[in-house]
Amino acid sequence: MAKIAILGHGVVGSGVCEVVASNQESIIRRAGQPIEIKRILDLREFETLSYADKFTKNFDDILNDDEISVVVEVMGGVSPAYEYAKALIKKGKSVVTSNKELVAAKGAKLLKLAKENNTNFYFEASVGGGIPIIRPMHMCLAANEIDEIAGILNGTTNFILTKMIKEQMNFDTALKLAQDLGYAERNPSADVDGHDACRKICILASLAFGRHVHPENVLTEGITNITLEDVDYANNWGGVIKLIGRAKRIEGSDKIECMVTPAFVSNHSQLANIDDVFNGVLIRGNATGDVVFYGKGAGKLPTASAVIADVIDVAKSNTTSKSLSWEECDENIVVDYKTTSSVFYVRVAGKDEDILEEAIDRIFNTVTHLHPKDKPMNETGFVTELINENEMENLLNKLSDENIDILTKIRIVNY
Repeated sequence: MAKIAILGHGVVGSGVCEVVASNQESIIRRAGQPIEIKRILDLREFETLSYADKFTKNFDDILNDDEISVVVEVMGGVSPAYEYAKALIKKGKSVVTSNKELVAAKGAKLLKLAKENNTNFYFEASVGGGIPIIRPMHMCLAANEIDEIAGILNGTTNFILTKMIKEQMNFDTALKLAQDLGYAERNPSADVDGHDACRKICILASLAFGRHVHPENVLTEGITNITLEDVDYANNWGGVIKLIGRAKRIEGSDKIECMVTPAFVSNHSQLANIDDVFNGVLIRGNATGDVVFYGKGAGKLPTASAVIADVIDVAKSNTTSKSLSWEECDENIVVDYKTTSSVFYVRVAGKDEDILEEAIDRIFNTVTHLHPKDKPMNETGFVTELINENEMENLLNKLSDENIDILTKIRIVNY
């Protein structure tokens, strides 16, 4: 019998307890042995629960219990989660986590420590919730050189954008609905400002390209400035707006491109049709081509399912994973985004439409003008050719010098 402990009894922690209790028969079949929750660390009281006797407020009760071989960390945050995980691994216990912030900040250190102690540090649930993505990347796609990763990595922002696209809700109304339904926190900044998606793309990029990608080096833009007018322009162009996290190997270099930004996605893309709280991750390999993983990226039971799958893997293993790893890297391997190139959608205002378009054509040379129905007076939108980010900034400054207001700038992706 494998005895485990859980750090934290919030949404995911209670979900882990529920999945272990309800799916014990299938867990035994897959793990080859029963899995028993022996201890749960939480500072709160849970006297009415049937397993109230398992709770402790003292971390040492778990750390020093030799019967406990696997610890599930679902507390969130970097500290004390990192200190706890480090101590547990040094004691010879494997750690399974859904904590994306921990993995994005300290993943390389904990993976190295796990190998040194012949244990495992697993984190399938940290990126896709219930979507299997970590294991397929380091096992099923192991024969590939992964060239690029792109995905809708945050269900809250995808829900908001879906409401804006499908129901013409403005951002504030869609956000309030997401909060009322429990999809968004009271303080939604981690979601709507792109930080959650940034941590997830950093984890995927680290695994794909072998060196730790730090979130602070990644351009991160959220969706708070997206308007219904931008949604209409995207529709006129032939697509939708999604918050996309992406990472790409730069050919002939040891550097990568990596960013999280709103993006126009063509209606022909598989990512364009991923709606509501669902997530989707596209992996572009040199042997497989494009592979897409799709499903609920969060939620109590989907996330708990991924956590227990990792626990089962650990229970079946008697050694550390050799394929799940990347190196710590003090060097920034992400190139300055201003040196990269993109196609852009731009919305401007300030003058008669004909005068605006004349100025745009004169400054940008070649653009595609967009003309959605019922667009506001004295504004227009256009799409550029592939252009360097620095040059784009210079050209927009020239438009501003002619008293033209730059309302929106959104990158266009090709997936």
